Amino acid sequence: MTVEEVSVDGFERVVIDRGPAGEARSIIAVHDTRLGPALGGVRMRPYPNESDAVSECLALARAMTVKAAAAGLDLGGGWSIIPADTAEKTPERLLSHGRAIATFDGRFIPVNDVGTDQADLREIGKVTSPVCAQDDPSPWTALGVAAGIKACAEFSGRADLKGARIGVQGAGHVGSALVRLLIREGADVTVSDVDEDRAVSLAAETGAMAVDPDTLPTSELDVFAPCALGGVVTPDVVPALRCRIIAGGANNVLATPELADELRKRRIIYAPDFCVNSGGVIFLQSQLRGLSEETARDQVQGVGTTISELLAHAETNRVTTSQAANDLAQNRLDAA
Repeated sequence: MTVEEVSVDGFERVVIDRGPAGEARSIIAVHDTRLGPALGGVRMRPYPNESDAVSECLALARAMTVKAAAAGLDLGGGWSIIPADTAEKTPERLLSHGRAIATFDGRFIPVNDVGTDQADLREIGKVTSPVCAQDDPSPWTALGVAAGIKACAEFSGRADLKGARIGVQGAGHVGSALVRLLIREGADVTVSDVDEDRAVSLAAETGAMAVDPDTLPTSELDVFAPCALGGVVTPDVVPALRCRIIAGGANNVLATPELADELRKRRIIYAPDFCVNSGGVIFLQSQLRGLSEETARDQVQGVGTTISELLAHAETNRVTTSQAANDLAQNRLDAA
């Protein structure tokens, strides 16, 4: 194992584990541990180049710091990436990633993300500890997102989600769980995924409607719920949006922070992603503390209350919801 230390302003530690030919086998970033050990995903997917992989890892680690702080958790922010296609996944590759994580001496706690699952985390856990390899947090993330969507709908004047037109982008772990929850609430749900078969299968199972992933973000919707990769709300997309609310499970939904102000000008309610998708992290902390599932459920449902308070604060103080959420997180970090 050849671990290269990378100096990045504002980060406690960033490493790249390189293979025999100098290729990046693992990228791990710990952003901030003032509130507690850094919790973060293990993402496995291909990237055009190493720079893109590092950039995404850093952005996700920063987002985790703010997410944990805004949610009132005693956790910090970090992230890790295996820059390869899941077809290349092997036990040795996962163990190699685990050994790189082990160099953080418990300051980074990995959990599954895009391209990895609980079985992968158990493999990683053979060479490092602690890891979150028990229950999948994805349904809990979806539960928190659903609570956040309800809060946004109530803020916009809706009594409930019956008949609400909601577009869910992504039919993976979080997206599929969210679709099921929204269908039970009586919403009119459309779903898209880059894997068309996955979206069609989920639609057939739930009664949702599968649509073209390229058209979903600008469809006429009450709620647009991004639940796949981030950066989907771009400067080109914002003027074409025909939704009233954006609230989903994806991280870093806005391509640039400045777009929050553009959404505010268009009177589109935006639930900051690092707040509305915090249910999974809340659940993981409850597991680490040995709390009951009932207690975890109550805490995750509290995402709706947090979103309601942020929306009210943003309106009263005439700031974006992103600013309101960042202020909440920064105040807690400063106090620490």
